[in-house]
Amino acid sequence: MEARLDMFAGPLAGKFLRHINSAAKTLESSLPATTQELVKIRASQINGCGFCLDMHTKDAEKAGETALRLNLIAAWREAEVFTDAERAALELTEQGTRIADGSGGVSDEAWANAAEHYDEDQLTALVGLIALINMYNRLNVIVRRPAGDYVPGMFG
Repeated sequence: MEARLDMFAGPLAGKFLRHINSAAKTLESSLPATTQELVKIRASQINGCGFCLDMHTKDAEKAGETALRLNLIAAWREAEVFTDAERAALELTEQGTRIADGSGGVSDEAWANAAEHYDEDQLTALVGLIALINMYNRLNVIVRRPAGDYVPGMFG
C-alpha cells in the first residue's frame, strides 16, 4: 500500500505537522510515559490507525512496556495488569475517542474517576493527548499511511 499523500513532503504539510508535534511535546512531561503510550495505543486501536499502532507499540516496548500489557490494552477492563489510574485514563480515552458513536460524550463518572487519579495539569495533558492522537489517527487513516516500517526514534 502506498500513502495517498506524503504528509512530510510539502512546505504546508511540514509546517502543519511541526505545529501539531510542538503541541504534543508540551504535554509530554505531565503524564507518566507509560500512560501516554497506553492512551495513544487504545485510541489508535479504536480508530484503526495501523501506522500509529505500529509506532506507539514499538515506542512503548522500547521504553520497557511488557508484551503482556501491550497485548491486553484492548481488553483492559478484564485485564488485571493495569493500575486504577491507567484504567481511568483508558476509559477517558475510549469515551473521548468515541464521541460520534452516539455515546453522549464523556460521562461525568469517567471524568470524576480520572480526576481522582490526575491533578489539573495532568487532566489537561490527558485531554490534549486524547485529542492529538485522534487527530494523528485521522490524518494517517485519511491518507492511508502504511504501517510496519516505523523505527523508534525515527522522527527525532
